[in-house]
Amino acid sequence: MNEIKYCNINHKMPLSSTDRFGKEEAAKARKFHETFAEYCVTPLAELKNLAEILGIKDFYVKDESYRFGLNAFKALGGTYCVGKCIEEAKANGNEGKLTFVTATDGNHGRGIAWAAAKQGHDSYVYMPHGSAAERLDNILKSGATHAEITDMNYDDAVRFANSQAQKNGWIMVQDTAWEGYEKYPTWIMQGYTTMALEAVEQLGDVKPTHVFLQAGVGAMSGAVTAFIANYYGDENRPKIIIVEPEQADCIYQTSKADDGKCHAVGGALDSIMAGLNCGEPCTIGWEMLRDHADYSVSMPNEIAAKGMRILGNPAGDDPRVVSGESGAAGAGFAAQLITDAKLADFKKELGIDENSVILCFSTEGDTDKKNYRDIVWEGLYPSF
Repeated sequence: MNEIKYCNINHKMPLSSTDRFGKEEAAKARKFHETFAEYCVTPLAELKNLAEILGIKDFYVKDESYRFGLNAFKALGGTYCVGKCIEEAKANGNEGKLTFVTATDGNHGRGIAWAAAKQGHDSYVYMPHGSAAERLDNILKSGATHAEITDMNYDDAVRFANSQAQKNGWIMVQDTAWEGYEKYPTWIMQGYTTMALEAVEQLGDVKPTHVFLQAGVGAMSGAVTAFIANYYGDENRPKIIIVEPEQADCIYQTSKADDGKCHAVGGALDSIMAGLNCGEPCTIGWEMLRDHADYSVSMPNEIAAKGMRILGNPAGDDPRVVSGESGAAGAGFAAQLITDAKLADFKKELGIDENSVILCFSTEGDTDKKNYRDIVWEGLYPSF
């Protein structure tokens, strides 16, 4: 197993406002999502037996494999953004068919295709080199006008999709932001807060002590981090730990540099965590993480694979969570952190003990079924 690296995230004062992703905006997003017949509150799995094995008080996993029947959380952002775009177009007198374009590792593009098709509009989806054919097929089945796997890495696919939007007058809907492109990513991130609002309501009086969130560009993790800080207050919120694949650890590299700049990671970006294989941070997401998250972690493939096996083979009568490579990243690292003697100092620094309550978000199910079986059934990427 390769080395696990981590660093604390130094907060910059004054802290940025979390209102864009707070309780009020999350309520608006959920109200919109409730207009879809496919909407239901996804399960919050309580893994009491796993918690006992790990020596903590409780372990919760929000299971997004049930979201809209699409096996991943991403449609929360896609539907909300597409809906806002349609509303905006109508306000400007455009009642005609719109065309949306995006780049994706799989789940985001499927959500955009589904959201556009459900509301009578077109979508073009571009995927990076190495994307699973099953994910491409799911995007096409979800109603994409056109979808293809390119020979580019993720960030270059984003640039290509944006060039197509500019060339053809299409609407670029991407969950990463850069200077001059922030409105649509903000809407997407606000859509993600529906699952965070559901989670805290399901927890009721139970307050997590630690939240583990996986990051690609940092849009989901930034939105959920901001929501949690807004909901509990920065002085009382849980400790938030961000995890990434070592092959695409742009949030870790940005956190480690601590110079106020976003730092990109280049190359193939080829970890098994396809949904996290992003080399350039979302500027809005990073702002929320910089000011409201606590630690950043860069980890090898084996940790996500371990999380998949733990969640897919529950202890005792714990509920089973079918979690894909990206979805299981947070839970996998939480388990590794608690049981790995080499991480004992980090565990102590985080204050994880018998009173700890951990919350993770499994953001996808088995969106690449063959790879899921290879890892969970055949033991690909063993822990040691």
